[in-house]
Amino acid sequence: MKTSGWGRTDVGLKREINQDTILVDNSLGLYIVADGMGGHKGGEVASAIAVSTAKEIVSEGLHKNLSPRDLLIKAYREASERIHYKSTVENPQLAGMGTTMVLGLVVGTDIYIGNVGDSRCYLYKNQHIWQMTEDHSLVNEQLRAGVISEDEVDMMVGKNVITRSVGYEKDVRVDIFQKKIETGEKVLLCSDGLSGLVSDAIIEDICRKRSGQNCVDECIEKANEAGGDDNISVILIQSE
Repeated sequence: MKTSGWGRTDVGLKREINQDTILVDNSLGLYIVADGMGGHKGGEVASAIAVSTAKEIVSEGLHKNLSPRDLLIKAYREASERIHYKSTVENPQLAGMGTTMVLGLVVGTDIYIGNVGDSRCYLYKNQHIWQMTEDHSLVNEQLRAGVISEDEVDMMVGKNVITRSVGYEKDVRVDIFQKKIETGEKVLLCSDGLSGLVSDAIIEDICRKRSGQNCVDECIEKANEAGGDDNISVILIQSE
């Protein structure tokens, strides 16, 4: 079984700069979407540090035969430490910066998913899509607590506030999931520039009709058609 990935990031229609950073590395089997936050280009810096750090840690760790789960924990912690150090010691102008990071690492016939923040990982299988990750966001916490209902989400003030990020604090707790990849399955990673504007039903339909780069491009097109309010990043991982 072969697994391949395709990706693209787009500034959208409303933002002047793109604070998202992505990585598609088929040789490592590593795929990352990071959505940065912070003024003075802080988000752009944070997401770039997170992705480069994760790639460095995973590349070195695979050669040392470290377990994928331990690798992901180390990658997220090291990324958080480096971003925090950058904003508190090296450049205080970047204080408060951080980033989401959703990551897919393919090892053999398994995929390991790491997640911090509200970027997402979806699994497309048997004509249906499931959200594999849980959003670390204020709105999701209030939904889980029963404070608000699904119908009230769009009216909520501060619905883009995230409750866990890489780099805002020195340490971070990462959610990790593992599953076997089966032939024909698709795993889609995205920033909230897609999931915040395009419904799961539409993403499911795109995954049903499109593959490879065409799937990625159509997701971004739909997000821009819906307003393009944010930077949009999409990666598709597909088994053949």
